[in-house]
Amino acid sequence: MAAPHNPGRYGETWRQERIDAYLADLERLRERVVLSGGWAWHFMSPAGHTELKHAHDHKDADIFVSPPVLWQVIADLEANGFRKVRTRFDKMPSAEDFRRYEKYTLVGDKDIRMTIDLFVRDVPSIEVRGWRVVEPEFLLSLYSTIHDSKSCFAVVAASRLIKEGKSPIGDAALTEIPTPR
Repeated sequence: MAAPHNPGRYGETWRQERIDAYLADLERLRERVVLSGGWAWHFMSPAGHTELKHAHDHKDADIFVSPPVLWQVIADLEANGFRKVRTRFDKMPSAEDFRRYEKYTLVGDKDIRMTIDLFVRDVPSIEVRGWRVVEPEFLLSLYSTIHDSKSCFAVVAASRLIKEGKSPIGDAALTEIPTPR
């Protein structure tokens, strides 16, 4: 479960070098994966938006992979320096076919851990700005199972927009600090 948001930290941004490093690694997988979580919201947001930490989770990248191309994605990850790592979830009973891959890379002046959480199954998806992303309503349903940052601005805004019968795709609300109601 993600920690509750601290409104005093709203406005903090992700380092552009970190965003760029993840994008470079995801680009190598683009044709074979569907982005989920914070990276799906990232691409559903308006191009050029400010990378607020509380809007999209960029600590890792969550991807869905169709079973027939799993071996190709794993080969791509390993060729790019990623290695499978064990998690506390490996011993838990689950219907989810989940694997975590990590590597360390120099980003700016810091050596950071890059994590890709890989889920093996077909999910409803759409294309947005040249990327396959989990369909928004289905993505919201994942916040009760595999994703835990349901208080991220994008998740809250998308839930509201969909309830109002509006598409969240391209809506600036996915990247804005919410105003108290």
